[in-house]
Amino acid sequence: MNGILIINKPKGYTSHDIVNVLRKELNTKKIGHTGTLDPNATGVLPILIGQATKISKYLIEHNKTYIAELKLGEKTTTGDIEGEIIENKDVPSLTKEKLETVLKSFVGKQMQTPPIYSAIKIDGKKAYEYAREGKTVSIEPREIEVKDISLIKFKKDVITFRTECSKGTYIRVLCEDIATKLETVGTMQNLCRIKVDDFNIEKSVTIEEIKEKGIELVNEKIISIESAFKQIGQIILNDRKTELFLNGVKISVDNEDNIYRIYNQKQFLGLGVVKDSLLKRDVIII
Repeated sequence: MNGILIINKPKGYTSHDIVNVLRKELNTKKIGHTGTLDPNATGVLPILIGQATKISKYLIEHNKTYIAELKLGEKTTTGDIEGEIIENKDVPSLTKEKLETVLKSFVGKQMQTPPIYSAIKIDGKKAYEYAREGKTVSIEPREIEVKDISLIKFKKDVITFRTECSKGTYIRVLCEDIATKLETVGTMQNLCRIKVDDFNIEKSVTIEEIKEKGIELVNEKIISIESAFKQIGQIILNDRKTELFLNGVKISVDNEDNIYRIYNQKQFLGLGVVKDSLLKRDVIII
């Protein structure tokens, strides 16, 4: 079995928890994930099965789309409702126009400092480990990009918004920054990832459904490597070049530098990478 399975992750599970469950349910060890979700977040978690575990490097750069709930008036240690409240502040009177203006001000590239309660490694140790020990560490800001952000609804002190953003964007931090622009404090109350590139929540399956229906459902829902890369170009090889390609020999081609779907006549062989007019095998699925 080779391909990508879109899991709708429930709250309370880590991404690794989901992998462990699927290893047991599908009776295979060759499973990984891409696009880690925090335990208190829900939604799209792409799971890579079999040879698809080799394509994670092509998926981690994808944009993600979220629906987030921001609770105003409270700030916590972790940036979400799992943390301890460390500050309370009055929430000013808000209008739809005001909220939309503030949200749109975040569209574009910007520097964002990851939260201390994160898995970022500092001197070989995860940031949240320092935080739990009560230690203060310096975390370097990094460039992110908010592609789009829009208001869904707001009621009293809770704002619900949708945002598409680049890899490495912390929605918890975005929520806090939005609250600051609204002249108050805030914390992320709920988070659901609804899309990772073209992998959307409508194509997802739950762990409960897999436990109930088993491998038959997985075979129905799994996305092939070929389908996942349908947007990229293809190279068709003759029998001699196919043999060389499969044996790891670089082949001269006229294609531009990029990743390609590789075929022998009509059979999909896998993925190859062209660099300096040379095609090299990358992921073979036959």
